[in-house]
Amino acid sequence: MLIAQITPEAGSAAAGSSTLWELALKGGPMMIPIALCSLVALAVVLERLLTLRTRAVIPPSFMPGLKKILREHPGDRERALAYCAKSRSPIARICAAAIERPGRSLETIEKRITEAGEHEILRLRKYLRSLSVIAAVSPLLGLTGTIFGMIRAFQTVAFNADAMGKTEQLATGIYEAMVTTAAGLLVAIPALIFYNLIAARIDRLVAQMDRASIAFAEDFYESQQQGSSQRPVAVASAFLAGEDDGLASAEVS
Repeated sequence: MLIAQITPEAGSAAAGSSTLWELALKGGPMMIPIALCSLVALAVVLERLLTLRTRAVIPPSFMPGLKKILREHPGDRERALAYCAKSRSPIARICAAAIERPGRSLETIEKRITEAGEHEILRLRKYLRSLSVIAAVSPLLGLTGTIFGMIRAFQTVAFNADAMGKTEQLATGIYEAMVTTAAGLLVAIPALIFYNLIAARIDRLVAQMDRASIAFAEDFYESQQQGSSQRPVAVASAFLAGEDDGLASAEVS
């Protein structure tokens, strides 16, 4: 429609019969990197949307199950680590990092959770920088293609004596050259929108993981304290049980 309005006489018939594929072909060689950028952006968006689902990052049943293990089996790190290994989620890896190397103080546990959390945040932001690069580079590629196309259009008019005074030929070359700019913007605008949407989702997930990890640190510290207090009692009970068996065997003899 816009092309038909710009060249109402000679260009209207050609514009009306041009399909999207034909316009893409008229864009020239610069349409190839723009097309590659669109494919990469689409792959990144789909992969991040699938990976950054709330159920995949913070499964609803994970934290209640881990709290139950810490409450029923205090000090049993092997059982807790096995439970975390089954989840394979970012919050599970954060909790497992604290369980593998337990600290004697709450500050030590929180420090190890913070270190693991920073690593998981980097994993959540995976491929996100490439999306921002595509959003910035695609319009530049389109502008470059338009400049080369306009150079070719003016060169054709300059070296063709029959084209002097025929603005429709120049207009046709210009609108074909503008195809790359339009294509670059059509790739950059969705890429920029999805970049900000995905970044906002990551920030929301990070805040949720932060709250969950703080609650876990307190529960894990209490579980350690209970496990350490129950261990001497269990040793003393075993010792007393052994003495009772020795006395009983002595009386029988």
